Amino acid sequence: MQSQNIKLLSLIIPVYHQEKTIRKQLQNILGELALLATPYELIVVVDGMDDKSFEEAKKVRSSNLVVTGYKTNHGKGYAVRFGMGKSRGDIIGFLDAGGDLSELGLSMMLEHFKWYNADIIVGSKRHPVSKVQYPVSRKILSWGYQQLTKLLFGLNVRDTQVGMKLYRRKVLEDVLPRLLVKAFAFDIEILAVAHRLGYTRIFEAPVELDFTGASSITSLSVWKIILNMLKDTFAVYYRLRILHYYDNLNKRKWKFDEELNFRVAVP
Repeated sequence: MQSQNIKLLSLIIPVYHQEKTIRKQLQNILGELALLATPYELIVVVDGMDDKSFEEAKKVRSSNLVVTGYKTNHGKGYAVRFGMGKSRGDIIGFLDAGGDLSELGLSMMLEHFKWYNADIIVGSKRHPVSKVQYPVSRKILSWGYQQLTKLLFGLNVRDTQVGMKLYRRKVLEDVLPRLLVKAFAFDIEILAVAHRLGYTRIFEAPVELDFTGASSITSLSVWKIILNMLKDTFAVYYRLRILHYYDNLNKRKWKFDEELNFRVAVP
């Protein structure tokens, strides 16, 4: 299979309440990106400036680093879309802040992308060579959610929720304007819509994950997150399978979102 040449990799880091960890994590990511034989830009999006995350991120110096953001928290999905709207790469990805996911997986993700000539590469806890430290309770919840998404959307992906993914730019240009989810179900919405529109070259790559509980979501109720995830997931299913909202034939109203910097559908 012919591999593809990548002109520029844009990597987005959505950040919320990571003032204690973001500076070191960015230094580690930049160190890893510098080892790649691929030009890159690193875009940090601070999703709500109610702590010192923005100031800490700005302390990291690199000509390849852009630190941006906005005042009010909107959710991870919005932050990723915000960063993607400012990206220049032909391959665009994101990596969750917090340090649970090792940046060492980036090189493997990129190699998988080129080797498979992929539309999307998904970091997966269930890849045979992934190295994962994960509580049993979260393994059970993750397995249950993946069974649900496989049933609802028919995706042949064993893990949709790891916060490390790479996309071909054309996929995002086609998919992003149609999306509605701003928070945690963003991952499944973008995969389901991409698959629906014919971008079926979706493959998994190994990751290193050490869940320490340092992620910002641990300050929220776990059950509240689960319920919101389920609600948003079923809403995506309803729009996709019942309303056919995301389809090309669906007539929709558009507006240009100046903050996101691209055209979006009006709900």
